[in-house]
Amino acid sequence: MSTKGSQIGTAGSRSVPVIVLRRIVKAYQMGEIEVTALRGVSLTIERGDFVAIMGASGSGKSTMMNILGCLDIPSKGQFFLDGIDVRTLDEAALSHIRNRKIGFVFQSFNLIPRTTARMNVELPLLYLGTTAKERRARAAAALEMVGLADRSDHFPNEMSGGQQQRVALARAIVTDPALVLADEPTGNLDTTTSREVMLIFSELNRTGRTIILITHEDDIAAYAKRVVRLRDGLVIDDRRLAGVDAAPPVVAAHDENAVFSAGGVSA
Repeated sequence: MSTKGSQIGTAGSRSVPVIVLRRIVKAYQMGEIEVTALRGVSLTIERGDFVAIMGASGSGKSTMMNILGCLDIPSKGQFFLDGIDVRTLDEAALSHIRNRKIGFVFQSFNLIPRTTARMNVELPLLYLGTTAKERRARAAAALEMVGLADRSDHFPNEMSGGQQQRVALARAIVTDPALVLADEPTGNLDTTTSREVMLIFSELNRTGRTIILITHEDDIAAYAKRVVRLRDGLVIDDRRLAGVDAAPPVVAAHDENAVFSAGGVSA
C-alpha cells in the first residue's frame, strides 16, 4: 500500500471536509459468525464543525470511533480524512496520520503518571521530531489555552480529574491536528467539572477546531452543533443545532445572556 494515499482536493484546505465516510461497512468474524457493526454509514463532517455521535451499547459508535481515529479500517466503503483516502495507507502511514492529523481525548485521561503536565503535552511533538525549544513553547501555549499555564510542572497525581482531562485536551491540540476526537471525555468527571471541560471544548471549536465527540449523554451532546445518532450500525437521526461557522449552542447562549445582563439589548 502507498504511504501517501489518494486525495480529494487539497489536504488541509478549507474547502475539503475533515471527514468523508461513504457507505462504510465494518464486519468482524467471531468464530463462524460474522457480526456487522456498521451497515453502510455515510457521513460528511466539515472543517470547524462540532459533532456529537451518540448511541446505546451495540449501536456501532465505538466501532465508528475506532474508524474515525484510524485505529481500525472499514471492511467496505471509502474513508477520507482531511482529503486523504485512509484505506490506501499502510501501517506506518496510519501511525503518522494518527499522530499528525488527530488529537485524541479519552475518558481515562491516559496521562503518563511520573511525568509533568508539560512533558505529557510535549509527547506527540517528540514523536514528530520537533526541537526541544519548539516543544516547550507549543506545550506552554496549549496548556494556557486550557487554563493550566500555572500547572505545567505538576504531576497527574497532583491534579484533579478535571485538570487531568484539560492536560489531555492540551496534548490533543498541541500538534494543531485536523480533528480532535474525544471518546466519552466527561465519563469520569462530576457534573460541574464536566461542564467546565465541555466549555473548553466549545471555546476551542469557536476558534475553528473541528471536534467529534463520542457520548451517550444528552446533556453533553447539547454542547455540539450537530448530533448524529446510531442504532444497529445505522444512522437513524442527524440533527443540526447550529451552523458550522456559528458559535457552539451553549457558548452562543452564554454570550446572549451576557448581553442581556449588561443591558446591551433594547426592547
